[in-house]
Amino acid sequence: MAQRKYPTMSVEDYLILNRTSKDTRYEYLEGDIQMLAGGSPDHSIIIANLTATIKGPLKGSQCRVYNSDVQLKLSEKRYVFPDITISCDERDRNQKETIRYPRVVVEVLSPTTEATDRGKKAAYYRACPTIQEYVMVDSEEIFVEVHRREERWTINTFEPGDTIILESLGIQFPIEDAYEGTSLTYEP
Repeated sequence: MAQRKYPTMSVEDYLILNRTSKDTRYEYLEGDIQMLAGGSPDHSIIIANLTATIKGPLKGSQCRVYNSDVQLKLSEKRYVFPDITISCDERDRNQKETIRYPRVVVEVLSPTTEATDRGKKAAYYRACPTIQEYVMVDSEEIFVEVHRREERWTINTFEPGDTIILESLGIQFPIEDAYEGTSLTYEP
């Protein structure tokens, strides 16, 4: 998703802007606002594939899988729209606008968002006490990183032929499930 940068704004003004914007969404990171724009077809397919792949094994559990329409409040000055957010916390149930207690966050990287997703947002996700895993999915090659909270944050990488493991959700799936139907192909 392409991002356009805007001047610094108060949280209150940001919340009003976000509520009144019909076709545009904005993220708020420490006073900086960034408008979110659409991604590529592969980006969209990867998000849809992962949403379905993750949701299936969680059916009947306390966990809910949210798409990028749902705002995540990381702190009083950090509001984002991850591509996929999974919350298993009762406090996030039936929220009208924002969730606050995610367990897993997934960002599908694109050339225009990768620096922010790997930099600022990754640091903010690690600072959120409920996030157990932060998943970064490349949209230009078959490659996934799972950052996992343990005694220290660890990074597990997955390539073609690997099985992605989301320990905090107790699920695993072939990496190819994330990329099915995209222009990215893998020939073993």
